[in-house]
Amino acid sequence: MTNKEIIAAVIAHFKKEFAHDSSGHDWFHIERVWKLAKTINQTEKADEFVVELGALLHDIADHKFVADADTVAEARTITLLSNLGVEAAIIEKVLHIVANCSFKGGAKANMSDNYSMKSVEGLIVQDADRLDAIGAIGVARTFAFGGKFGNSLYDPAIAPATFNSAEEYRNNRTHTINHFYEKLLLLKDGMNTETGKRMAEKRHAYMENFLSQFYAEWNGEA
Repeated sequence: MTNKEIIAAVIAHFKKEFAHDSSGHDWFHIERVWKLAKTINQTEKADEFVVELGALLHDIADHKFVADADTVAEARTITLLSNLGVEAAIIEKVLHIVANCSFKGGAKANMSDNYSMKSVEGLIVQDADRLDAIGAIGVARTFAFGGKFGNSLYDPAIAPATFNSAEEYRNNRTHTINHFYEKLLLLKDGMNTETGKRMAEKRHAYMENFLSQFYAEWNGEA
């Protein structure tokens, strides 16, 4: 199979697998990350095939939904790509991206995750994934995720938390507005590429404006 045919096969696989997700981690999230990664790579000039595969597979076993996610992600990635005839060296590069892409929480997590990612291709995919978590799309996905897991909209009595571990971050369930402070507003300063940083500025500002309007309406001021 050609690289183009492999990408098409992977797309078909994930379109089916993630078709009915309602948490904001559906096929369209994967597609947006894939498109963003390709856009960023127009400047970065990394290995396009690895970037595309990494973007398409980055949520193959998300730790928010899958127990022992790292082990499951590795097995699924190897099986899928091996069956499509992808060479072992490429699979290893994709495995590195899949294992290190996600924001896992904990103290200074958005920075420590960057240090774990060693490849340029991985840094591009990580930026693309983080960009889809902020801005207008990010706001929409945040409330979809909160509703999926039964989180309340907002409770002014519950302040945002600082987490000391990925497990503590993962197991915390609070109101949805706190998620902006515990993750989303941190992502701009964790971007890797110049293109990602530039795109994040506008999306970050949108979230700040959204929160200002939200509080004004909540308090009956607007």
